[in-house]
Amino acid sequence: MAKISAREIALQVLKAVEGEGSYAGLALNRILEKYRPGKLDRAFATELSYGTLRFLKTIDWILGQFVKQPLEAQTASVRNILRLSVYQLLYLDKVPDSAACNEGAEMARKHGHPGAVKFVNGVLRSIARRKAGIAFPDLSDDPIGHISIKYSHPAWLVERWLREFGPEDTILLCSANNMPAPNTVRVNTLKSTRNELIERLREEGLAAKETAYAPEGITIEGFLSISSMAAFREGQFQVQDESSMLASRAVAPAPGATVIDACSAPGGKATHLAQLMKNRGEIFAFDIHPHKLALIKENSVRLGIDIIRENAGDAIRLPEKFYGSADYVLVDAPCSGLGVLRRRPDARWRKDPGQIAGLVKLQAEILNSASCCVKDHGVLVYSTCTITREENLGQVEDFLVRHPEFVLEDLTPLLPRVLDNDGTMAGGYLQLLPHRHAMDGFFIARMRKEGIGKDYGE
Repeated sequence: MAKISAREIALQVLKAVEGEGSYAGLALNRILEKYRPGKLDRAFATELSYGTLRFLKTIDWILGQFVKQPLEAQTASVRNILRLSVYQLLYLDKVPDSAACNEGAEMARKHGHPGAVKFVNGVLRSIARRKAGIAFPDLSDDPIGHISIKYSHPAWLVERWLREFGPEDTILLCSANNMPAPNTVRVNTLKSTRNELIERLREEGLAAKETAYAPEGITIEGFLSISSMAAFREGQFQVQDESSMLASRAVAPAPGATVIDACSAPGGKATHLAQLMKNRGEIFAFDIHPHKLALIKENSVRLGIDIIRENAGDAIRLPEKFYGSADYVLVDAPCSGLGVLRRRPDARWRKDPGQIAGLVKLQAEILNSASCCVKDHGVLVYSTCTITREENLGQVEDFLVRHPEFVLEDLTPLLPRVLDNDGTMAGGYLQLLPHRHAMDGFFIARMRKEGIGKDYGE
């Protein structure tokens, strides 16, 4: 395969996301696999692709100040060459302005008509000369416009967060979402310890260090790809964000227990639960998509876990044979995903406020179904990777009204108290936020079934 530059790879990614509706991560992986660039080009292509998508609203707004015709009037190639180049001019200090302009013009020569070269070169050099004087809408007069444009988030999302968090926290949250997420993995404690794995990874030339809160977590840098690492293939670790690890810690299943993971694929939490259980007991892992069960099985085999039983099934109608059978039930519910925007650079542009009400209804149905499977005195943990109240605490409060046999249970013996900024862990729940905890946004609530519930299925 002919060698192409990191900028050309990034251009292909942007065009795939915009023109084909591809997800950025999948498009990038596919194109990197096709051309197999070296480590430096791979890293630069990733930075260009993800960075441009994160700051897309800011970049398009700035281009609108310098281009007379709408961006939509340009070809997809020219439009995205401009975006890539403006990202370098504004956000990559390591790239000289002259290089960003020259490379943009050369890409226009390759992908556009002769007039496109002059056009792209002129626009980019004008921005390079005048970028220090770019003025965004005033924060006091137009807080939604200021934050959404300067920090590149949808206006509806900024408006929502301003109501919930106020201007300062909204800016910090948007800023955190614009930072690349760390690469975190969970050591497989069935095969190794965290210190042993860190030592091995360092010997192999990686930067590796402990995460701050999850005792199995490691942050790694300097690898070509996860799948190329021998330690991964040997089942020494699983890729997982630190906040997600804490959800399994909140379940805290005992070895030998019966556990249901109601929304399990691809199996990150199910395999973590198995580790905590020392691979003793049974975990019934459900997913509505049968083909995703193969991912759970694949991860289980690689990690040396044999207590997970994959089951194809809809979590809103779990089979009656499981009613009253589980010591622990985990509902890691489908959600709006607003806590992981830093990890999925194009996701913010795919979100719609109208999606949330449907998700709240679905979550409530899953919780109702899952609660039927909890034994008396058993544990039900509800988690999401979002930060909306109606999907999180509001969802739990509504559930407890419908199911008074469940009560929230103290999380302080199970999770690090330093995370408890708002003093909610003793009350049984925790909301993690990227700008406060330096992790993905995540919600965790732990409930115990203390009374006699309604008849199953009601």
